[in-house]
Amino acid sequence: MFEEFLGLPAHPLITHSAVVLIPLLAVLAAVYALAPRTRAATTWAVLGLAVVAPLATLAARQSGIAFKEGRFSSASGQLGERIAEHESFGTPLTLVVAGLGLAALGLVYVTRGDRFGRPVVLAVSALTVVLAVAAGYYVARAGHSGAVAVWAD
Repeated sequence: MFEEFLGLPAHPLITHSAVVLIPLLAVLAAVYALAPRTRAATTWAVLGLAVVAPLATLAARQSGIAFKEGRFSSASGQLGERIAEHESFGTPLTLVVAGLGLAALGLVYVTRGDRFGRPVVLAVSALTVVLAVAAGYYVARAGHSGAVAVWAD
């Protein structure tokens, strides 16, 4: 399922959705957390991205595993090292983006109405911002290491 799409390797195609959606989620979740006046305008986008971005990340990871097994299972030397480095970012990125998605959903939940006090909102906001920064870091590292694996001499 994650190996090919219309005869092309699926991983480079699927990865682009994650590369777009993860930074969007990170930025919008951080804005939602840090700028309460924007919440009315960004709620639905944050909710949608909090669900879709982790799914895109998981699909990118699964397609990467299939891509490696199908085309690079015997890669060694510099190429093997570059692929291993790129692969090493898959699990942390998947976990951080899943955490960010859950934190963003939680943030939307705790900011609706007056059920939760300010300390809870501040704690969930801080967690969301920290996870947004971590997601940005890991998506940049994964993307860069993937590009180096493909394009470096």
